Parts: sequence; C-alpha cells; structure tokens
Amino acid sequence: MTKRRRPFSEETGLKETVTIPVRFSEVDSLGIVWHGHYILYFEQGREAFGKAHHIDYLTVKAAGFTTPIVQSTCEHKLPLRYGDDARIETTYVDTPAAKLIFRFKIYNGADQLVCQGETIQVFLDSENNLVLGLPEFVLDWKRKVGLL
Repeated sequence: MTKRRRPFSEETGLKETVTIPVRFSEVDSLGIVWHGHYILYFEQGREAFGKAHHIDYLTVKAAGFTTPIVQSTCEHKLPLRYGDDARIETTYVDTPAAKLIFRFKIYNGADQLVCQGETIQVFLDSENNLVLGLPEFVLDWKRKVGLL
C-alpha cells in the first residue's frame, strides 16, 4: 500500500486555541483594538500552539535555529473592543518546504470571526544562514505528530 503524500500547504488539524482579554493599552481613542495588535495576537497564538504541541521557541533555539517571520497577512472583519475576550485559533499548515506556516482565526466573545491571517517563518542556523531543508528536529516532530 502506498502512503498518500499530502499536497503542498495542507491544514493538518493540529490546532491550539487561547483566549485573551483585550487590554486598555491595545485600543485607540474609539475603544477599538488598533490594527497592529492583531499581529501580536498571532504571536500569542503561535506561542500557545508551540507549547501545546512541543515545537515552541525554546525547542527551536535548543536545536540551534531561529525562525523569523518572512510573510504575514491579516484580514480584518469586525473590530475588537476594550473589555472583549479574543479567542485565537492557531492551525499548523503542513508543507514539505523548510518553513513553518500558521493560519489564525480570531473570534470575539459572541463567537464572531473578527480577523484571520497567516504567517510564514523560515529557518536560520546559528550563523544566520537560511536553511533550505527541514531541520532534523522538525522531521522528528512531524513523525511524532503523525505528519510523516
């Protein structure tokens, strides 16, 4: 029996959700979240995902790599306001390329989608050289979570 290969950039079902309060320091004079904070919310989603699925920043660093973001997209649907809770759903997108791709959906307390987006990270080695193949620790992780 031949194992079916996943197509490029397929959502895996590996998700993590974290809920955070919208703080006063994150809103503008109209009481709505300033657009730049959504990228910070994506970061909180990635951190929660990494901790839950054992691929956090400290694991990456211990393996001798960094993962800078090279692309981010953010599409706003509705505003978040001071006093709201933001539920950040982070999904890992599988790819054979030497990248980490995450998709995000942010919901308000009424379970309305307020924002969605994506980030792409690449791997740099300890000398800040771009790594063109998946590092061994990522391949090990993919095996553990059933992606390989």
